[in-house]
Amino acid sequence: MTENIVQLKGVSKIFDETVALADMNLSIRKNEFVTLLGPSGCGKTTTLRLIGGFEQPTNGTIWFEGKDISNVPSYKRRVNTVFQRYALFSHLDVYENIAFGLRIKKLDEQTIRQKVGKMLELVNLQGFEARDVNSLSGGQQQRVAIARALVNEPEVLLLDEPLAALDLKLRREMQHELKNMQKQLGITFVFVTHDQEEALSMSDTVVVMQDGEIQQIGTPEMIYNEPTNAFVAGFIGESNIVDGIMRQDRLVDFGGARFECVDVGFERDEPVDVVVRPEDLVLIPVEQAKLTGVVRSVTFLGVHYEMIVDAADGTGWLVHSTLMEPVGTTVGLGLAPMDIHIMKKVSE
Repeated sequence: MTENIVQLKGVSKIFDETVALADMNLSIRKNEFVTLLGPSGCGKTTTLRLIGGFEQPTNGTIWFEGKDISNVPSYKRRVNTVFQRYALFSHLDVYENIAFGLRIKKLDEQTIRQKVGKMLELVNLQGFEARDVNSLSGGQQQRVAIARALVNEPEVLLLDEPLAALDLKLRREMQHELKNMQKQLGITFVFVTHDQEEALSMSDTVVVMQDGEIQQIGTPEMIYNEPTNAFVAGFIGESNIVDGIMRQDRLVDFGGARFECVDVGFERDEPVDVVVRPEDLVLIPVEQAKLTGVVRSVTFLGVHYEMIVDAADGTGWLVHSTLMEPVGTTVGLGLAPMDIHIMKKVSE
């Protein structure tokens, strides 16, 4: 089993009277691509800054390779950070921006040349050595920032929403490149984003956060297919979340009908949240359906249609399908037991 490189144990961070993090416990393994995912203000950037040493915890401890580094300053940690604003040195060219940390270490010129050359190759910027960083595109500037962080050979690279300023096409290209870099280098990446697609496409492990607390930790597949609560289900992709009653194991009522499901461990007649992903709802003949409704809207999204189907109980079901029925048509909606996800109600 891969050993942990970073651990946060009971970590809280309070700014004035605002709780940014509350009793966080998190273990990050060596050579892992971990993404902290959540809405603005959930504590993900604070977590990154605590790991990087830019903030100190109010309570709890931070461990690096088995040693408590809670009070170790950032420059003494084997961690480097790439910020959303790349903070390149505008008076230095590409080569000198990347070489800056090596010169601080007073390495000899041949070693610097070798290391910078390796980084330029890694980020596909060979031939850009003498370029003014102000003349580079946003994507190229980001590559310089990543190379500058990696050239010092950190054990952990922290990335604070580094793709946010890029357009969609370039952002997707950089997602693949970052993942390939991480695999090639074999170091730990801790990545912060509020973009669900970014988190799912890049990560080995996703940490979903809300209001300074971890809601769920798991693989992208686990987070998407088996959310632990309504917040995770609603934040990761699109979901239909409706009220239900768990009559017994593997049997749930919602939408005015009774359905078989695969969930167990609930009380009889326990109120629950029922989650159904829009791509799991299938258009079927009305006479075969337990769920029926009238198509309120249809939007073509390229690979599928997005429909809203209004049921008699007032629920507007979001449906993603390669098939389409016109607005005003009454349709049936079918779904398999394994596509019904049952979650405990969260007390307010």
